[in-house]
Amino acid sequence: MQNEEMAKNFRETLNEQLKDEAFKKEYMALEPEFQIIKALLDGRKEKNLTQKQLADLTGINQADISKIEKGNANPSIKTLQRLAAGMDMNIKIEFVPNTAVYS
Repeated sequence: MQNEEMAKNFRETLNEQLKDEAFKKEYMALEPEFQIIKALLDGRKEKNLTQKQLADLTGINQADISKIEKGNANPSIKTLQRLAAGMDMNIKIEFVPNTAVYS
């Protein structure tokens, strides 16, 4: 229940901050990185894998996986493919119209 309340507060705060055009521009520029982080975390959770287990499956250093998940690394598509394969998944990249709305 506490996590739900924190998520609600985060969304409310974010929506308020997104009213500022400068903030919104910076946030939108980082959105692809947020999506990669979320996809990796969600994939690991779905497969019930630790970072160490994923590292063992992919040959990617656990510290490097941690950096990606913290947003402190810029993984190549090749690295993302290796991570996806380690989770028995594929990556999907698409171009979408620039009309994203957050709520």
